[in-house]
Amino acid sequence: VQIVLSLEIHVDAHVRGYVGEKIKLKCTFKSTSDVTDKLTIDWTYRPPSSSRTEFIFHYQSFQYPTTAGTFRDRISWAGNVYKGDASISISNPTLQDNGTFSCAVKNPPDVYHNIPLTELTVTERGFGTMLSSVALLSILVFIPSAVVVVLLLVRMGRKAAGMKKRSKSGYKKSSIEVSDDTDQEEKDDCMARLCVRCAECLDSDYEDTY
Repeated sequence: VQIVLSLEIHVDAHVRGYVGEKIKLKCTFKSTSDVTDKLTIDWTYRPPSSSRTEFIFHYQSFQYPTTAGTFRDRISWAGNVYKGDASISISNPTLQDNGTFSCAVKNPPDVYHNIPLTELTVTERGFGTMLSSVALLSILVFIPSAVVVVLLLVRMGRKAAGMKKRSKSGYKKSSIEVSDDTDQEEKDDCMARLCVRCAECLDSDYEDTY
C-alpha cells in the first residue's frame, strides 16, 4: 500500500554556527488541512556517533522547550504555525551541540510526512574572520582621511615651490597679486581646517563603532 504524503516538511540539510552566537534551525511545512490547535511540532537531537535521541522542543498551541538535558533553557521558538514555519533557535551554542536535528510536524488529519534532518556544525569563530571585519572598517574610515591629507600636502608643496622660484628670480609682486595671495592663503587655511575637521569626524565615527 502506497502512503501519500499529505504534509511536506523542509529544513536546511546543513547549518553552520559559531560558539556563543545564536543559531536558527529553519523548518517549514505545507499541509493540505487548515492549522488547528491539534497541530503538534517536535524537535529532536541526536549526538554524533550515537543512536540516543533527545527531545528538545514540543509545540501544541504553546511552546514547550526542554527544561533538562544538553539544551536546557537554550531553545526558543522562532516560528509561526499559521505561516507554515516551525523554526527554533539555540542560544549560546557550544561545540557539544554538534549533531543531527529533526523536525516533525503533525496537523490532523495530515499526519504522514517526510522526516528531514539537519546536520549542525558549531565551530569557534576564527581570528581571521574577526580581523577581516576590522580591516574593512579601517579601510572605509582611514582611506578618505588619507586622500584628503595627501591632496592638501600636494597643494601646499606646489605653492611653496612657486614661491621659492619667484624669490630666486627677484620677482616682485604687485599690490593686486599680494592681495590675491592673501585671499588664497585664507582659502588654503580654511581648506586645511575643513580637512582636519573631516578627519576628526571620521575618527570619531570609528571610535563610536568600538
